[in-house]
Amino acid sequence: MEKTAYIILGIVAIGWALAVLFGLVVAFPFGLIGLAVIIAIGLLFIRVLLDRIGSAEDDYYDKNVDL
Repeated sequence: MEKTAYIILGIVAIGWALAVLFGLVVAFPFGLIGLAVIIAIGLLFIRVLLDRIGSAEDDYYDKNVDL
C-alpha cells in the first residue's frame, strides 16, 4: 500500500515538474530566468546529497551519537 502511494506521488511529481519546465520554456524569454533558477537549485541539491553520502563523519555520528 505504501509503495503504491510513493509510486503515485512520484508520477505526479514528475508530471508536475515537466509541466513547470514546459511552461517556463513557453514563457520565453522571461521563463528562462525561472528555468535557470530551477537548474541552479537542482545542482545545489545534488551537491548536498553527494556530500552527505560521501561523509564518513556524518555516518559515524548517525550511528553512535544519541540526541
